[in-house]
Amino acid sequence: QVQLVESGGGLVQAGGSLRLSCAASGNMFTIRNMGWYRQAPGKQRELVATITIGGRTSYSDFVKGRFTISRDNARNTLYLQMNSLKPEDTALYYCNLVRYNGNNYWGQGTQVTVSS
Repeated sequence: QVQLVESGGGLVQAGGSLRLSCAASGNMFTIRNMGWYRQAPGKQRELVATITIGGRTSYSDFVKGRFTISRDNARNTLYLQMNSLKPEDTALYYCNLVRYNGNNYWGQGTQVTVSS
């Protein structure tokens, strides 16, 4: 089993920055990739960014150039640095971990609210 705990969300003005963290614990073997997803009220959950075990990153177009995903393997922690935030970035942000066998794990989410 894996436990994922997000933190770092909050209220910020448009143009501001936040850094989300996801602390992972438990069985950390056979991880394929980790990522961040978000879900705004009334909308489906959408992919924000992913990072493979080898460090390859991928971003959705709506965050490219503004968000950066990274990992600290020694601390088993995933990060999402969010700059130039927009009101449309307001959502509940979830940490995700995928194993090579396809098992998915989710955190409880951290709220990000961007005011205009």
